[in-house]
Amino acid sequence: MSHETLSPELEAVVARAAAAAPAFAATSPEDRARAIVAVADALETAKSDLVTIGIRETGLTEARLSSEVTRTAVQLRLFADTLVDGGYLDARIDPADPDFALGVRPDIRRTHLPLGPVINFSASNFPFAFSVMGGDSAAILAAGCPLIVKAHSGHPELSDATAEVAATALAAAGMPDGVFHLIHGREAGVAVLKDPRIKAGAFTGSITVGRLLADIAANRPAPIPFYGELGSVNPVFITAGAIAERADVIASGYLTSVSGSAGQLCTKPGFAFIPAGSALPEAIRAAADELPEHRLLDPRIARSFAERRDAILASPGVRPVIDGGIRFDEHGHGWATPTIVAVSLDDFRHSKEALVEEAFGPLSILVETPADTDHAALMPEFTEGNLTGTLHLSADEATGDTPNAAELHALVDALAQQVGRVLFNGWSTGVAVTPAQQHGGPWPATTNDSSTSVGTAAITRFLRPVAYQNAPTAFLPAPLRDDNPLSVPQSIAPAGESKSWGHRWH
Repeated sequence: MSHETLSPELEAVVARAAAAAPAFAATSPEDRARAIVAVADALETAKSDLVTIGIRETGLTEARLSSEVTRTAVQLRLFADTLVDGGYLDARIDPADPDFALGVRPDIRRTHLPLGPVINFSASNFPFAFSVMGGDSAAILAAGCPLIVKAHSGHPELSDATAEVAATALAAAGMPDGVFHLIHGREAGVAVLKDPRIKAGAFTGSITVGRLLADIAANRPAPIPFYGELGSVNPVFITAGAIAERADVIASGYLTSVSGSAGQLCTKPGFAFIPAGSALPEAIRAAADELPEHRLLDPRIARSFAERRDAILASPGVRPVIDGGIRFDEHGHGWATPTIVAVSLDDFRHSKEALVEEAFGPLSILVETPADTDHAALMPEFTEGNLTGTLHLSADEATGDTPNAAELHALVDALAQQVGRVLFNGWSTGVAVTPAQQHGGPWPATTNDSSTSVGTAAITRFLRPVAYQNAPTAFLPAPLRDDNPLSVPQSIAPAGESKSWGHRWH
């Protein structure tokens, strides 16, 4: 198969990745885990130098970037343990059964194998945790897939420095040549995504670019999976009881969540639905003293935020709770302070087209709802898919035994239909790196709402199931052997049980 569309440099990258795929897939879980942990250790050793570059290129604070390196290392170590445990392989064994309910059953065994080379398009707003060695990259390498990272143009020097650390660690750990590469440029990324040797894509970024790349992946002669994390407005619902109980605490948490990292987080609460006439706007004003300005990631993002902010402020019925603002320095960088606005539900409906789009920056909208509002119905009316949805309740409401319990249950059900993570009495920013995490949601939050980019389930995106029928032991993958040399969890359907299926329900 020819690959004339690639430049010589890109051809060398893809060819090496493809050549490395069989050997990398054959590495033992322990060896792959040691290599991934070696990368984590190397990143933490290089943290000071990497953070210094990151501050200069992104404008994010030293504290934020330092904690992000730690998070990145934790993600890598989590996946190291995950791949050695082997539960993600979902090994299933159905021994041969001559007395099977439908006739003789052959011996069938099913597990998951690495897809092959994967391209990961890194994000601008998480220059470590969703970039060169971020969660997607960790999952790809843990799965045993060669990784090609397309660096983000917002932090090219940091991408190169991080890649050098990772490549050195992987090589020192004995991983096959070609398992990791870094490339630059959107055109290069698109060209690699189109190449038939690439078996999947991952992306974190805007809806526009994510949709473009997803369409390319789907329209290839042989379509491939594409896992994009795109846009989310993360609606919050706050009850009158919660505000009466702790308005000051809610106001402080809301402001922190909206303003953290200049609001450039995919989990920032874009809207908060609150009772009309509540004390929360005043509590927010009281909590907003001396909020510092923060540089946005790059001039393009800053200009986009300024335009979005102006459009929101100009919409009928919108009134500032905190004015905030943005100024541009001599280099074109934007420095913003948080803007919080309020609008009635009627005006929100009237200006829906102007208001519901995500504002990527430190801005959020309070939507004031009448007492008789069906809040569950607001989800499909105003939002599509989201990464998160949040509900703030009073202590009594949290027991599920208050007059509005049925309404709250309906709201929780509505949230669960349209988000990947439902939060109670907390804030959506700050995504815990832990096995049960779900960081995904229906379109346009992601391109595939059955997947996650955080948590141990993320590894399954880069595997495919294969069943082996009547295979001699010598030809079975280790997870499917009766002696189970890797000690992975195995789900076994014993011979003879099929004739009792369903009997318990008679």
